[in-house]
Amino acid sequence: MKKNRQGFTLVEIMIVVAIIGILAAIAIPNFVKSRKESQKNACISNLKQIEAAYEQAKLAGATVGALTDLVGDGAAGFLKVTPLCKAGGTYTLPTDGGTRASCSLGSSDGHVLPN
Repeated sequence: MKKNRQGFTLVEIMIVVAIIGILAAIAIPNFVKSRKESQKNACISNLKQIEAAYEQAKLAGATVGALTDLVGDGAAGFLKVTPLCKAGGTYTLPTDGGTRASCSLGSSDGHVLPN
């Protein structure tokens, strides 16, 4: 009498689980690294936009004391929306003293403008 074999053996299941574990061990750190790099690049892009809007406002003769002074609709708004750091940092405006726009996460996470 021939016995019908159905399902998988324990060894086959253990091999599949081990392969999935190895793939996860490789993929998860790369995903986290890519996410942080993406947040850093978005932050640097926002800092560039803030500096450009600040310079436009100064050239137009506007008084800018806070980041919200740059946000608005129409000709008076140098930014349409307030930029947000994807990693949770907050932005500081550049000053006339020569400092640049900055993120509160700063150099610890690479959220700084290149020179």
